[in-house]
Amino acid sequence: MVFDLDMIKRFYESYSEKVEATRKVVNHPLTLTEKILYAHLWKKNADTAYERGNDYVDFAPDRVAMQDATAQMALLQFMQSGRAKVAVPSTVHCDHLIQAQIGAVADLTRAKSQNKEVYDFLASVSNKYGIGFWKPGAGIIHQVVLENYAFPGGMMIGTDSHTVNAGGLGTIAIGVGGADACDVMAGLPWELKFPKLIGVKLTGKISGWTSAKDIILKVAGILTVKGGTGAIVEYFGDGATSISCTGKGTICNMGAEIGATTSIFGYDVKMADYLKGTGRAQVAAEADKVSQDLTGDIEVYQNPEKYFDQVIEINLSELEPHINGPFTPDLAWPISEFAEAVKKNNWPEKMEVGLIGSCTNSSYEDITRAASVAKQATDNGLSVSSEFIITPGSEQVRYTVERDGYLKTFEEMGGVVLANACGPCIGQWARHTNEPDKKNSIVTSYNRNFAKRNDGNPNTHAFVASPELTTALAIAGRITFNPLTDYLVNDKGEKVKLEEPQGIEMPQKGFAVEDAGFQAPAEDGSQIEVIVSPDSDRLQILEPFNAWNGEDFKGLKLLIKAKGKCTTDHISMAGPWLKYRGHLDNISNNLLIGAVNFFNEKTNSVKNQITGVYGPLPETQRAYKAQGIGTVIVADENYGEGSSREHAAMEPRHLGVKAVIVKSFARIHETNLKKQGMLALTFQNKEDYDKVLGDDLIDIVGLTDFTVGKPLKVILHHKDGTTDSFPVNHTYNQQQIEWFKAGAALNIIRKEFENRNKAENATA
Repeated sequence: MVFDLDMIKRFYESYSEKVEATRKVVNHPLTLTEKILYAHLWKKNADTAYERGNDYVDFAPDRVAMQDATAQMALLQFMQSGRAKVAVPSTVHCDHLIQAQIGAVADLTRAKSQNKEVYDFLASVSNKYGIGFWKPGAGIIHQVVLENYAFPGGMMIGTDSHTVNAGGLGTIAIGVGGADACDVMAGLPWELKFPKLIGVKLTGKISGWTSAKDIILKVAGILTVKGGTGAIVEYFGDGATSISCTGKGTICNMGAEIGATTSIFGYDVKMADYLKGTGRAQVAAEADKVSQDLTGDIEVYQNPEKYFDQVIEINLSELEPHINGPFTPDLAWPISEFAEAVKKNNWPEKMEVGLIGSCTNSSYEDITRAASVAKQATDNGLSVSSEFIITPGSEQVRYTVERDGYLKTFEEMGGVVLANACGPCIGQWARHTNEPDKKNSIVTSYNRNFAKRNDGNPNTHAFVASPELTTALAIAGRITFNPLTDYLVNDKGEKVKLEEPQGIEMPQKGFAVEDAGFQAPAEDGSQIEVIVSPDSDRLQILEPFNAWNGEDFKGLKLLIKAKGKCTTDHISMAGPWLKYRGHLDNISNNLLIGAVNFFNEKTNSVKNQITGVYGPLPETQRAYKAQGIGTVIVADENYGEGSSREHAAMEPRHLGVKAVIVKSFARIHETNLKKQGMLALTFQNKEDYDKVLGDDLIDIVGLTDFTVGKPLKVILHHKDGTTDSFPVNHTYNQQQIEWFKAGAALNIIRKEFENRNKAENATA
């Protein structure tokens, strides 16, 4: 089945014309990124050359994708928009709420029972509003999108930071919050600051134990977790065209870990092969007609320094396998240096668990490469020394690899196959352990490895590697094992050296599946009722946030001064909290419980300035809200790094926080705060962070003249009677200032549709 073929054909029919119009306006050869962005302008053909990193631009994405955890809030917001049907093709994918405990069948059965209320809500709201629904077990959103919806030159947004995975098929795919998705589904333009461009030139060719995963692990080490912020990463060169389509997807997927807006590869034979192999030969045929504009201009790649803001070059022939971590995905170690790093840093050498799959590495190629290593173990009398877990990315991949015998290979070496879902990657893992706080090491082929992310244990040292390397380490049972140089001893006492993994990009018999798990929406959903029980603890109809009262903020209290890394996992944890993603008040009970308080070096322990007593952060904030006291969150660099989850912005808004002041923001989170009517501010002088004291009363002034490009002022009233004041910057444009004044972007959308409906009724 080919989805949206007519839409794709229409896009390609005008694509080259739009590219040519862009070339005339910007007056220089074009990167692929520029071609696709300008081809998706809301105002159609380009007539302005936008300044990278400065100009806000309205775009018209081709589609929207939502996973079940974030879709709840996105669709609860959309229900308030007044529209009868989504304006662009949209889908919901049930992949986040399935907890890994025993194995695929039991876990999926339990999830369907425990989450029935949420699944029924998502299915009915999708049916009503014209949204495609992928049932629990169908697969992880990003793999399903790659297999069914992504297309070269397209543009999509998704309510998950790893939406960027679709860049592997030449799509500009960007992670957003639910409010952004709501805008696009409501037929409104989607706003983005025109990104800067980072070019990554790949030369040579990967071989042996090195894989596509190692390219992005290397790039993460170069750029760090915030080096890609505000930029799109475009890969090119002979090395890029040699990588499989799904390998490209792996690289783009982890672009989220460097803070990149998205990442992309140009259209090539590998992409065409993947489109054909996944039943979309018609899409490949249409793409072939405009293939010259589905990659950057030749002049760009010949002289990349002239056209990109930053250029990185990697020789794939020299690239080693990498292992990144622990606790951050940008701590990159070539395998030749890793064992020494383990000993030097006193990281636990024993490998407790190896986990492969996830949205990052669950392609047919990934599974076959890992299985080739697993088969060597069983063929040579080696047994797996660590717990070993496999997560297929979609039902199509799972069915096909089972048909071809690869799941049996894993099971024979002692592996456990989980449901086609996110599972341990996002903390949905009931880990088998009698020591939940034990210092230990695990290795995954996932994308993120922040503290507590996988199993809730702050002492779990999580490392990220390719599936095949993870498999080899699980066989060895120690993270210091290097399969390129080291030997293992089998059950006969013989020394065994693992051979290089062998993979197959596409199944020789083709992909197969009995039930992919897709439910098409009703043609007319007007009579379908979406029911949300007022007594539910999982779902809650949203109440609009109050508009700004027109005055400066005075006498605010400090809720927390967060120290160090503060990701969306710290602000709004996943794991067991996922079940409350559709209930704003209940999930607000996890607000910032993972953040480290600067003043006592503890998590979930802040001083209530009314009582003087330290207590849990959500309870403290609720006490302030009950007395009508506004508060401020102060934090460090790259605040809101990680997931796109807008709950991290909605929770403080719901509980009465007025502003977030930080050294720097991660892109998605800053936008989410703005969408919810929050003040997102940065220290003009980062040293002013040090001036904020625990008992301060805080004023934010200048709001009555809130203007684009004009800093606001913070005044700190210290307990000893002294004051400090300093300017704080913001990046609000005029439209975003209106969001703040209205109380949230959704309030404006709702009012616009109410006015439109009144006008239509008046003329009827």
